[in-house]
Amino acid sequence: MKTTSKTEHIKQLINQGLASLTQDLEKGKSHQLNAYIAAMARFHRYSFRNIMLITRQRPGAAQVAGFRAWKKLGRYVKPGETGIVIIAPVAMRKRAAQLAAGDDEEERLLGFKAAHVFDVTQTEGDPLPEPAAVTGDPRDYTLRLKDYIKAQDIALEYPNDLAGAEGASHGGRIAIRKGLAPAAEFAVLVHELAHEMLHWTGERPGLSKAVQETEAEAAAFIVSSAIGLETGTASSDYIQLYNGSPDILETSLDAVRKAASQIIAAIQPSGA
Repeated sequence: MKTTSKTEHIKQLINQGLASLTQDLEKGKSHQLNAYIAAMARFHRYSFRNIMLITRQRPGAAQVAGFRAWKKLGRYVKPGETGIVIIAPVAMRKRAAQLAAGDDEEERLLGFKAAHVFDVTQTEGDPLPEPAAVTGDPRDYTLRLKDYIKAQDIALEYPNDLAGAEGASHGGRIAIRKGLAPAAEFAVLVHELAHEMLHWTGERPGLSKAVQETEAEAAAFIVSSAIGLETGTASSDYIQLYNGSPDILETSLDAVRKAASQIIAAIQPSGA
């Protein structure tokens, strides 16, 4: 497949995915969206468009990497397997003279190209290390999450009464109800932190309360799933995010993905 046709193929897959997703939402269905949100927990380092590309081409994908990355892990792509097409950045490294002249950026983004990744089921070789099971216990992820909240200069309070709510975000201050179960406390902390990251910046004014709550709940689902907590199903109330525009939906989902990815990266143990 030539580069031009690969690019067109990628655009076609993305457009088809967005069209199919918005059509489902118009009909009141949300199973596709739940699948995308669940995939964000597995592929949180990828952009929303790449997550959509992976999900469209291989719905059951669990863990993906490039050919060389699998080789470093002692695994090899099986003969005859077809790669999953994604978008990859093209960067140019700067020369030593440019860096010495005060240009401290080592790479410059030139654009994007088509690349391929493979799901773990398309490979064979050494077994991968098994992640520690959490199953309802966030362990010291909660402590690391609290440390991250503190590092963002966000005050954390535990009042006795929150008027029936489990948590609240006040822009620089998070309040969590006392006495929550460990898994619930973790999820509520992420939910309120997502509000702080997504809705107090002024970058996307005019979001309704329903949209804000749905975005925060989706972020909590992604992060909780990523550390192994049982989360049930993803929020299915994304119809409010649609409003007739696939672009609005994509912008919202990518904002959620970025916030969740940032939180996950911050709370991972050192060296993970």
